Amino acid sequence: MGKTIADARAEVARMIEMVECACAIPTTMQGRILEDVSRNIDLETVRQPVGVCAAIVPFNFPAMVPFWFLPFAIACGNTFVLKPSEQVPMTQQIAFEELDALELPSGVVNPVNGGRELVEGMLDHPGIDAVSFVGSAPVAKLVYERAAKSGKRVQALGGAKNHMVVMPDAVIEQTVQGIIGSAFGAAGQRCMAGSVLVTVGDAHEQVVPPLIEATKDLRVGDGLSESTDVGPVISTSARERITGWIERTGEVLVDGRESAPDQGCFVGP
Repeated sequence: MGKTIADARAEVARMIEMVECACAIPTTMQGRILEDVSRNIDLETVRQPVGVCAAIVPFNFPAMVPFWFLPFAIACGNTFVLKPSEQVPMTQQIAFEELDALELPSGVVNPVNGGRELVEGMLDHPGIDAVSFVGSAPVAKLVYERAAKSGKRVQALGGAKNHMVVMPDAVIEQTVQGIIGSAFGAAGQRCMAGSVLVTVGDAHEQVVPPLIEATKDLRVGDGLSESTDVGPVISTSARERITGWIERTGEVLVDGRESAPDQGCFVGP
């Protein structure tokens, strides 16, 4: 998707951390017994597998987000179906090659590739007991409604409009770096990207000038280059959508189109 090499390494590290966390499942999923919760009554809790779990995941974190679900599902005794984004299918192809090397029983983990029709089939399929979704808020709502209608357990994570608030007593240098990382990390293609900056009192005069300069200093280019700060966006349509937002705005403090390479899906900060 055009991540910088630093972003990609950090994502794979988090993916591995998810597996390590899931290794603690035998302890964390234990049931419990409480004696004498009422007169002559003891309480026993037994946790059992749900059955067939599925995940529909986005393009922006093709390594990490699937592993929010996969290792935990199978560690709890479920089977798992993963539908990666059709825009970035290769990451999980590689991950599943490693899973195949574990010689898990056939059918425990299952990748499926496709678009909207496949997703709709998963949401309606009577053999799938639970669905996890990560993506845009409008689609998350549709996924929740459709999957719940067929009796599935559902968790659906959508995006948000994230506001960053700068107070007058902020440490400016650290604040600027935090804003830059939040807004432009992964080329801004993540649900927690800071998209609105709110300054309180005289914080505006303190933070905006150095923020403009720091933004101009960001290097846009090939994500495999160690010197690149901002890689390309996922597709031509994404670039055109972002460019449209820039053209419709009232005032542009830094026009990233001026620093973006002509070839490729680049939009500078």
